[in-house]
Amino acid sequence: MTGLSLLPIFLVGFFGSVHCIGMCGGIVTAFSSAAPPGRPVPVAVVASGMAGSGMATALDGATRVLAYNVGRISSYATAGALAGGLVGGARALSGITAVQAGGYWLANLMLIAIGLYLMDAWHGLAHLESIGQGLWRRLRPLTKSLMPLDGLPKMLVLGSLWGWLPCGMVYSMLLTAMLTGSALSGATVMLAFGLGTLPTLLALGLLGARWRNWMQRRQVRVASGLLILVFGLLGLLRAANGLPASWLDAVCITHPGVGVLQ
Repeated sequence: MTGLSLLPIFLVGFFGSVHCIGMCGGIVTAFSSAAPPGRPVPVAVVASGMAGSGMATALDGATRVLAYNVGRISSYATAGALAGGLVGGARALSGITAVQAGGYWLANLMLIAIGLYLMDAWHGLAHLESIGQGLWRRLRPLTKSLMPLDGLPKMLVLGSLWGWLPCGMVYSMLLTAMLTGSALSGATVMLAFGLGTLPTLLALGLLGARWRNWMQRRQVRVASGLLILVFGLLGLLRAANGLPASWLDAVCITHPGVGVLQ
């Protein structure tokens, strides 16, 4: 797996993170509001637009929101390792070309679904989120034991729990992780995806409600969704016409048969 092959995964996370704003912004605000009296929760955590109380408060807030996101992305990587390892137990994909090609088509169709979902043009992807509801019902009560959120370890654990929140976009990326056929490659795919979402969620922590309101504008969601949709369409075009490896590698989830996701 090359660095270039991870770029489209990172870009999907980056442009798709407008969805994360809606999923995680209010969640972080609700949990951080339970902080104990006498210890103000900085804007970087509450994402509510409250002003900080100096450099120390800003630094504390930045480290807390970073800890939360490290936990979240770690859970993505763990899920990717499980997905890739499940398929690659006996390297089942290595000799099944039809399965590889079918999975490649499906992965790019999922990109189109993500794009339409972000554009509010089609919400079928939301049905995928029901897959993880059973697991989430078991994990969610554990978050209550973390209250109050008065330290970095608790923020790290909270993030790791919230990384399992049912999300259609995450599930679609797990399909790509599964196609890699190994636990390490699957984890790497999901790590790249998680890192793609990180800039937006860090900005949410630092700028609070102002950033969230801007990112949730319809124009931003449509533009982000359109870009991801184009990634998917280019991938399908390459699959249909057998286009050779080229600059399309930078924006397409590439078939394992051309030596990228292996």
